[in-house]
Order: sequence, then structure tokens, then C-alpha cells
Amino acid sequence: MRPERRLLPLAVTMGEPAGIGGELTIKAWLHREALPPFFVIDDPDRLERLAAEIGSPIPIQPIRDAYEAMAVAAKALPVLPCLLDRPVTPGRPDVGNAQAVITAIERAVIAVETGGAGAIVTNPIQKSVLMASGFRHAGHTEFLGELAGTPTIMMLACRDLRVVPVTVHLALQDAIRQLSRARIVEAGRITAASLTTLFGIARPRLVVTGLNPHAGEAGALGREEIDMIAPAVEDLVAAGIEARGPLSADTLFHPAARARYDAALCMYHDQALIPLKTIDFAGGVNVTLGLPFIRTSPDHGTALDIAGRGIADPTSLMAAMRLAGELVERRAAR
Repeated sequence: MRPERRLLPLAVTMGEPAGIGGELTIKAWLHREALPPFFVIDDPDRLERLAAEIGSPIPIQPIRDAYEAMAVAAKALPVLPCLLDRPVTPGRPDVGNAQAVITAIERAVIAVETGGAGAIVTNPIQKSVLMASGFRHAGHTEFLGELAGTPTIMMLACRDLRVVPVTVHLALQDAIRQLSRARIVEAGRITAASLTTLFGIARPRLVVTGLNPHAGEAGALGREEIDMIAPAVEDLVAAGIEARGPLSADTLFHPAARARYDAALCMYHDQALIPLKTIDFAGGVNVTLGLPFIRTSPDHGTALDIAGRGIADPTSLMAAMRLAGELVERRAAR
């Protein structure tokens, strides 16, 4: 009989091999008793060398498939092999390894869809390197959405705040051009549904930021709030979602304001990520909403400048693992 979903291991991807993902995974395994069981999709030889180089030698155990991970996880780091095509130099990404990075993500999706894993936790990727290889997605969120065939949005979550950027990895001028009433409504619908199904909030409360300073000052500083954002909020309310806005972003993130909502819908990337990273840089977690499976990720990049030095902090990856485990259990209980 297949084990219950909440007991399945997490599938962790390699991320950019020249970045800090491997080191984070190794350090997370050293704290395995405080984490859900997990396996990593990576190159076993690469991880073994890296563990020795950073002064954290650990037992590495290749596995044939995800179903072997639970029997191994307590005594060794289970590694589902995904071999790299080029040698790795910390801090110097090689486009020749891009396909292995992509393949690791694809295999994680297969593992979770076929019941071998309970959720996916992704290590950071170097988007520019993947794009140089022909990868046509802005990041994990968009790629996973295509693999799953569902619309997706990105949520950043920490203990005291959840934020959702309506537009994500775009130049600011492009983000403004692509912002629309329909896009705001879709993000709000997915967010509200996910707050219920994943976070167990029966009636989610959303706030929606303005785009312009002071939410446009009644049109004096821009009409996007009047022509686009306010009508989108009205659509969300008409759909039965508790939503308020547009509100000035500079008043929404102090403690008293945060107590009045469950998630903030923000108009562009930095409007959402700056407050969250200021409040809890190490503990922030990226959650992809809209997928038929659970995916989380640390809320930081590849940190090429410190890769291979043994000083990377695994706190955010461990937070992503713990949140993934909690979401799997909550979904299983439902």
C-alpha cells in the first residue's frame, strides 16, 4: 500500500550548481531531525566533493527512485542522480550544466505527480544562465505552471506577512504595461483560494496596493488606481472575496496594518518583496500558488559571491522545507 501523502519525502532540486544550493542542502541534512524527510535530485559525486570542501562531510547515498528515500534519509542524504555535464567551479555558472538544472526540476514534478514525493522544494536557479541555454521562462513559477498546465502566481511568506506580486520578473516599465484589471482579479482569486486550501483560512482577507505613490491621490498622481485597480477590487468583492483597496503601499506593512489582512496583493515585484525581506530576510519562503502540488523555495538567490566557502546560511531553505511539510499535512487533513 502506498504511504499517506503527508508521510512522503520532499523532493529538493539542485538549483544552480555553482551557487549555494548544494551547500544549503548538505547543511539542512545535518538538521534533519528538525525537518520533514527529504531527498535531493543532484549529482552525487558533486555533492560528496562539495561536502568535503566546505568542511561538512556527510554520507551520500544514491537512490534509484523517490520511493527509496524514506529508508535512507535518517542515515545518509538520499540523492536521486541527475548528472552534470561540466565540472563545477563555485561562483562561476556554466551554461553547459543548464540542462541538468532543468531536468532536476522536471524529475521533481514527476516524483510528486506519481506519488513518490509529497512536495517540491527548489534551490535557487541562475535565470540568466538558463535563458542563455534556450530556457524561455522567467523563473520557477512560470516553468512549473507550464509543466502542470495551470495558471500560477508567486507568494512570499514569513511568520508575520504574506505578499503576492501581481507582476513578477519584469522590468518596471514592462510590469506597468502588463498590469491589468483581469490580471489583478486572477491573482486575487488564486490567492484567496490558496489561503483556504493550503493555509486553512476559511475567509481570507486581502488588501490590494495601489501602483502610484499614495494610491494615485485621487488621480493627481496617476489614474491606474481609478481605471484598473479599484474595478478589480470590486470584481473580487462581487466574487465573494473579502478585499480592500487600492491602498497606499507605504502604510500597509507596519505591525498594526498587517494584523488586518491575510495577504497583500502588490502590483510589482519590489513592492512585495522589499517589506517581506525587511521583516524576515532569512525566514522568507517562496510558495507557488495555483499548482496541483505544493512547491516552496528559499526566498533568496544563488549567492555566487559566497559559493563554495562554507558560510551559506540554510535558514531559508529549512524554512521552505518546514512550510512544505506543514502544507502537505494540512492538505492531507482536508
